[in-house]
Amino acid sequence: MAQDWVEAQVQELRKFGAEATRIEAKSAENGMPKSARESISAFSNTPGGGTLILGLQDGGTFAAVGLDNPGGLQSQLADICRDLFVPPLQPEITIAEIDGKPVVAARVYELPREQKPCYIKSLGINKGSYVRVGDTDRLLTSEEVNQLIAERGQPAFDFEPVSGAEISDLDTSATNIYVERLRQENSRLWENEDNETILRMTRVTIMDSTGVLRPTLAGILSLGRYPQQYFPQLNVTFVHYPTTTGESNTAGVRFLDNSSINGSIPLMVREALAIIQRNMSRRSLISAEGRTDVWEYPPIALREAIVNALVHRDLSPGSRGTQVQIEMYPDRLRILNPGGLFGSVDITRLGEDGRSSARNAVLMRLLEDVVIPGDNRTVCENRGSGIRDMIGSLRRAGMSPPIFRDKVTSFEVIMPNHALLDEETILWLNAIGREGLKNGQCIALAMMRRGEILDNAKYRAASGVSDSRIATFELQDLVARELVDQTGNRGGARYTLSSFARQAGTGETRRPRPNRRQQIIEALRLEGMLSKTQLAEILSISPKTAEHWLRTLKKEGKIDSTESGKSSKNMRYKLTGRALQPSLFDDEH
Repeated sequence: MAQDWVEAQVQELRKFGAEATRIEAKSAENGMPKSARESISAFSNTPGGGTLILGLQDGGTFAAVGLDNPGGLQSQLADICRDLFVPPLQPEITIAEIDGKPVVAARVYELPREQKPCYIKSLGINKGSYVRVGDTDRLLTSEEVNQLIAERGQPAFDFEPVSGAEISDLDTSATNIYVERLRQENSRLWENEDNETILRMTRVTIMDSTGVLRPTLAGILSLGRYPQQYFPQLNVTFVHYPTTTGESNTAGVRFLDNSSINGSIPLMVREALAIIQRNMSRRSLISAEGRTDVWEYPPIALREAIVNALVHRDLSPGSRGTQVQIEMYPDRLRILNPGGLFGSVDITRLGEDGRSSARNAVLMRLLEDVVIPGDNRTVCENRGSGIRDMIGSLRRAGMSPPIFRDKVTSFEVIMPNHALLDEETILWLNAIGREGLKNGQCIALAMMRRGEILDNAKYRAASGVSDSRIATFELQDLVARELVDQTGNRGGARYTLSSFARQAGTGETRRPRPNRRQQIIEALRLEGMLSKTQLAEILSISPKTAEHWLRTLKKEGKIDSTESGKSSKNMRYKLTGRALQPSLFDDEH
């Protein structure tokens, strides 16, 4: 880690606080704090890992306190990571200078799933395994530890035989439709096989240890008449709260709706969608085609979120007492299932083409050929497209992308209930100057106006841009326009609304936005020729902002460069004849 990377981490910590970051600060004035071990374990087990910085006050302004022996602390931290954890860890550890004082920073990477949990050797796996929750390190429960161990390989819980279940517990009609679909889709494999053989070969049924043919867990969840006879909590609950906090309203009403949804997965998907829809209202969407009425939440987004929660939930014995939960609030919809992300998919790459990893491989495979009653569609495709469809449908509805939270042993999807580009927001965008902005940039600005902190991955999800390089270019363009502030750099860059953009259209007393066109023209008029770097220094703006307006003025034919070819830091610019036209000094920004 370079000095500038550590500086960026501290800047981010001071701006957003520990809870909004993956950074833990400890003063270490009296040597290595014992709690550092807990933080290291937690970062190793938490999606995205994190950074431990020794030599900063914990909280407040996170001021540097000064370390007496930073080199010794660096060596001690490396020894601790190597010798006191299972498995041994090798974080990047460096000494940097903050506020003129030394600090020690360790970048702790998330362990591969097959190596989790990382635990403190002397405490053992059940008392020494931690996970990061907000800005604290929480001890993993024994059940959470067992779940992580079980997921080191491909879980096999979904094709275990269901004790006590009979073949008659399968729905005859649904089973026949499933078998006939297989015969039609792949006659080479199945046209000469009887139903019993097909069900056994596709793991709908399996022989138990006594030689009795029984439905598998995947089979009874996909095609069962009433799976909750054996697993009462493998269902869905829906609660509609009247307040954003989940508390009773002023009339004393606690729930507007409270339902328990049972049956096979196809039936639960259908019923859950119907229940949510009866609790939804419609709102107006403003687009280029005009105003249209749409549901609060797009049905496609709801369907994909519900299917993902049911199909990817943890089916290990310790989690079978936890249902999939759907909670509706006035400002959001929340869907929670037991079991975090599985396999090679991580939180920052959800929805990317071809990214799919199934915890319940047999269940997923079955549901590719099981149709939802009353619908000609199968429950899922297993092509990694569900998340992408969810995000795309929300974007088309002019809404924020969903918020995903992977909590190691649970997964949460939150859909904010608001239209991003409503009339007020469009007026605001016009006030800050939306000319030349792409639609994705407008959506990002609207999200930041509502308090969102964006990074490259969140921008891609919101804008639909798939290439991270294009996303970086578009974000940097917002920075250059002075609409967005950037904290950190490279992979750690985060973006928030600038003070000018935040105040625009609010009626607050503020300084008018500087007319950069006019400033650059006046500077060139006085100096004759200037480089981008010189202009940035004269006007006290960033080089990116200078570059943006130089490029704009050059396209308008008002300035020209002194050299042909690609731009360089030594290239200088001069006025053209068009720069003398009076229109130049109109109130442009």
